[in-house]
Amino acid sequence: MYYDVLVVGGGHAGCEAATAAANMGAKTCLVTMDMNKVGQMSCNPAVGGIAKGQIVREIDALGGHMGMVTDATSIQFRMLNRGKGPAVWSPRAQCDRSRYITEWRNTLDRTDNLDIWQDEVCEITTSHGTVTGARTVWGVEMHARCVVITAGTFLNGLMHVGQRMVPGGRCAEPAVRGLTESITRHGIRAMRMKTGTPVRIDRRSVHFEDMEEQPGEHDFHSFSYMPSQRHLRQLPCWTCSTNKAAHDTLRSAISQSPLYNGQIQSTGPRYCPSIETKLVTFADRDQHPLFLEPEGEDTNEMYLNGFSSSMPMEVQLEALRQIPAFRDVKVYRPGYAIEYDYFDPTQLKPSLESKLIGGLFLAGQVNGTTGYEEAGGQGLVAGINAALLCSGSKPFVMKRDESYIGVLIDDLTTKGVDEPYRMFTSRAEYRILLRQDNADARLTPMAYDLGIAKRDRLDFWLKKQRHRDRIIDFCNSTSVKPRDINAALERFGTTPMRFGCTIAELIARPQLSIVQLAEAIPQLKEAIDCDDARKEEIVESAEILIKYKGYIEREKIIADKMHRLEDIKIKGHFNYGELKEISTEGRQKLTAIDPETLGQASRIPGVSPSDINVLLVLMHR
Repeated sequence: MYYDVLVVGGGHAGCEAATAAANMGAKTCLVTMDMNKVGQMSCNPAVGGIAKGQIVREIDALGGHMGMVTDATSIQFRMLNRGKGPAVWSPRAQCDRSRYITEWRNTLDRTDNLDIWQDEVCEITTSHGTVTGARTVWGVEMHARCVVITAGTFLNGLMHVGQRMVPGGRCAEPAVRGLTESITRHGIRAMRMKTGTPVRIDRRSVHFEDMEEQPGEHDFHSFSYMPSQRHLRQLPCWTCSTNKAAHDTLRSAISQSPLYNGQIQSTGPRYCPSIETKLVTFADRDQHPLFLEPEGEDTNEMYLNGFSSSMPMEVQLEALRQIPAFRDVKVYRPGYAIEYDYFDPTQLKPSLESKLIGGLFLAGQVNGTTGYEEAGGQGLVAGINAALLCSGSKPFVMKRDESYIGVLIDDLTTKGVDEPYRMFTSRAEYRILLRQDNADARLTPMAYDLGIAKRDRLDFWLKKQRHRDRIIDFCNSTSVKPRDINAALERFGTTPMRFGCTIAELIARPQLSIVQLAEAIPQLKEAIDCDDARKEEIVESAEILIKYKGYIEREKIIADKMHRLEDIKIKGHFNYGELKEISTEGRQKLTAIDPETLGQASRIPGVSPSDINVLLVLMHR
């Protein structure tokens, strides 16, 4: 078998990598152990959330598929953080787990240049420091110019429930043996991480009268910028809390927890801790929130968010039955922890290609991240860059002010990880620029130039841009007088005007929106009206640009200043060990990372501003 790009693993990173490479014209093969579980949601059947939703919108704007697959299989949609500014609004959707897999499988089957091979890769092959392909457990030799490893939690995966340990990459699925070792023998460093998943509950055994219903939203928001609809029945989620009795049950058996008896040695996710970790870390709290979420439109299986655990199964059950809503609970399977191998991401280039093996790309949890969205974003970039490498083109690398995906990859390759990396809005310096509403403005033209976004997507964005800019121009150039608007302003609960002003100045008031003002200003109502399928999204985008104009412009100025450092290429210019003007720690960190630019060097922990000034002076010389 001969291919341009070989993608190993059919999870969220692998599916995005394979479709991206194939859509760019590379002859691609996706190798997965089970064709019927591509895009499997191993943990929570949900996509998006704080900062993660921004990543999915970026994947969509770049021509990826996670957003469209999510919209097609959503059973609840919500826009989080609506009480805060638009910089941190984040879409989140609960999905039908089985239909999500089906939708991804259909997407793969419809993709030209893409083959699927069901098998397990056990070894990569190389020649003179460059990858040449892979071998499978069935003895198949697969030749490729580039290989993308997206193996998730399967590399030497080991699952834990109490003292029982079972090899596996996911419940009832085998671990991958040998692949880690075939990679590390080339000098790539591997370490271990841990994650976990909660008990799955039979909804027929739940007392919903003891829970609070959490409905979804039904407005125009979605993940894809292309026209899409939610076809499935929209379902509620439910909330309740743990209690002291449940905590006492868990505490009495804490010595049986693999996390606290020495059985698990690896590092788990800080921001998605197990219930036993919560009890130890927050010992003074008598309750923790729980979220009961449907797994699908037609199944009784439900996911108990907030109750990840690796305690013995009988302890998990006993603790749950102390909670009124679960006093008669029946479960499909207990929660479990899983340990797995990952590779040091500082040994990757910003393109996600290995610095040690040419043509080998790594994406997803094998880089030390956690989350479908982080995996999908990395997979998309790795697939794009694998295809570009095959065609002899320069790598595609996004800056920190261009996307959350750019922030994610820069953090991984510059700072590395010592715990599972999860994206938050606080990790980005340019949150006002990286909003969920404008990912198409930031990235779709890039994607079209790369060849991954098709002409219909670019045309859809250009049409949206033209209508949005017409609205903004109208609001900036059209004035209103106090006598024409003051009655409406009082009705809207804001201060009447003493002098005339533009509509844009009115929109800048926190209490007012374009839609409100259109009720009182007929010309504005006419200006925002159109036959576009995403009219509401266009109006919202225009309003955000008007309302936050000053903040956006200020952040652009700061980003432009940083670009000066990003434009100074330093890779290959220095032997850092010989630069005595730089601190010892700075020399060590610069040697280890070997940054591409002065900007990347400035973000390496341990490299001081004075070290950067020394490099800047030396570059001028």
